[in-house]
Amino acid sequence: MIINNPSYKSLKNIARKMPNLRLTEWDNYNIITRVNSRSPQSTFIVDDENSSLSTIDRVKYEEFAKLQDSYLEKIGALRIDGSIGISQKIRASASLFIEKTYPSIAAMQKQLFFPVKGNFKPDFKIVYTPNFPAINWPEGRCILVDLKNFTTRIAGTDYFGESKKAGLRMWNKWVYDRGGLALHAGCNTYTDNQKKEYSIIIIGLSGTGKTTTTFTPHSNSLPVQDDFCAFFPDGKIYASENGCFAKTFNLDPVNEPLIHSGLTKSNAWLENTFTGSKGRVDFTNDTHSTNGRGTFELDSIPHGNLHDISTLRLIFILNRNYDILPSIVKLTHAQAAAYFMLGETTGTSAGGNTEAGKALRIPGTNPFFPMNHTLQGNRFLNLLEQSPNVDVFLLNTGYIGGEAGIKSPLKVTIHHTKQLIESLLRNELKWEIDDDFGYLRVSENTSPVERIFIDPKEWYRRSERIEEYDAIKRKLICDRKDFLLSFKYLDTRIVQAI
Repeated sequence: MIINNPSYKSLKNIARKMPNLRLTEWDNYNIITRVNSRSPQSTFIVDDENSSLSTIDRVKYEEFAKLQDSYLEKIGALRIDGSIGISQKIRASASLFIEKTYPSIAAMQKQLFFPVKGNFKPDFKIVYTPNFPAINWPEGRCILVDLKNFTTRIAGTDYFGESKKAGLRMWNKWVYDRGGLALHAGCNTYTDNQKKEYSIIIIGLSGTGKTTTTFTPHSNSLPVQDDFCAFFPDGKIYASENGCFAKTFNLDPVNEPLIHSGLTKSNAWLENTFTGSKGRVDFTNDTHSTNGRGTFELDSIPHGNLHDISTLRLIFILNRNYDILPSIVKLTHAQAAAYFMLGETTGTSAGGNTEAGKALRIPGTNPFFPMNHTLQGNRFLNLLEQSPNVDVFLLNTGYIGGEAGIKSPLKVTIHHTKQLIESLLRNELKWEIDDDFGYLRVSENTSPVERIFIDPKEWYRRSERIEEYDAIKRKLICDRKDFLLSFKYLDTRIVQAI
C-alpha cells in the first residue's frame, strides 16, 4: 500500500508513533537516528566505469532492486512528489518512496522539494528502505545510483541526508547534460552601490561553513540557496531546493540568526540534535552527533527570489585550511578552476568518521558529482570564460599557523570572514600579488582584519617559523600539480595556473 503525498499534518500524526522521536520546546520534532552521517563507502554508481565513485554491475543492481521492491510492497510506503529546481531549464520532477515507518524522512524531503501541480510524471525516483537489511554491503548499508534510469535505491541507513543527496546527485548529471554545472554551493543576493542586484555563490564541502557563510547577513545580502545551484553561461544561476538542511551543532543565534530562526519554528524538523527534559534543545551538546541537522522551508525566513536569481557576480570557494592560506585571496579564472579541482579542505562529521578531521582533496568540494571529475573542472573553466564579469575568491574558514591545540594557531572566525566580505561588497579592498602562489591578496592598508590573516607568511616570520613556511609552500605546490596531473584530459591551463 502506498500513501500518496500526505500532508505535513498527517506526517506529524504518523511520526508520533516513532520511538526515537523527541518533541522540542518549539513544538517541532527531533529524530534520533541509528546512522548520523552519509555513507560514502556504501555508495555505488551502476554500470559506469568512468564514474568518480565506486561502481557495481547492473546484474547485481537488478537483483537488489527486486528484493527491495518486494520488501516495500509488503510493508507499505509513503510517496512524496516534488521537483528539484523550479526553472523549466533545469527542473526535474522527483518521487521519493520511503517505508511508511519513516514519516520524518518524508516530511523533511517534502520541505526541500518544490511543489508540483497538474499531471505528474517523475524524472527521478528514490526508493528508500532504512530497515531493509543490506546484507553483504559495506557497513550493512547501500546507496545504488542508476543514472541511466535516474533511480537511486537506499537501504540500511536512516539518515535523511541520503534521501536529499540521492536527488541532488542525479541532478548533477541532469544539469550537466543541459550545458550547465551543478555546484555544491550556497547562494545569496546583494545590492551594490549602484543599486543593482547580483548573486554570490559559496562553494564548499558540507560542514566547512558553506551554509553559515550563505546565511550570515553581509551588508544587505539575502540567502537564496544553501546547498546546490546550477551555473550556466553569462552568470545565470538556478535554484535546486525550496528549503534548507542546516547543521545544528554549536548553532549560534547571534552569528547565525536566520538559520536559528528557521530551525526553531514549529514546522522545522530536527535530526540528532540534543533534546533534554521538557523539550529543551541544547545545540552545544554533541551526545548524539556533531553532525546534528535540521530542515526548514525558505519561506519561513527572509530570502531572495528563488524563481529569478540575479546575475552571478562573485564566487567564493571555501577551504578549511590549517597553515598558510590567507583568509581571502583573489583568483584568475584559470586559478579558480585549479582550486575548484583541487577541492582542498578538512573533512567534517558530515562525511562520516572516514573523513572527519582529515585533509581532503575533493574536486569542486562536490562528493556528489557522479561522473568523471575532469568533466567538472573543464566545464567550470568554460562557464567562467563565458561569464567574464564573475570574480572568484578563495576563503579560508580554518586557521592560520597550524592545527588547533598543536601550534597555537589563529582561528579565522565568522567575524573575520564577515568583515572581509562586507569590505569586498563595498569595493574597499585593494589587491597585491602574492609572490609565492601567484594569486592576489589584500593590501594591508585596505584590510579590515589584522595583517596576519591576509598574509600568513608574516605570522610565520613573527613566530620564527619561516623555514617551516617555505617547506609547506614547496610541498603544497608540488602536491597540487601532481594531483591535477592525475586527471586525464584536464585543460592544461588549469594545471599551469598553480
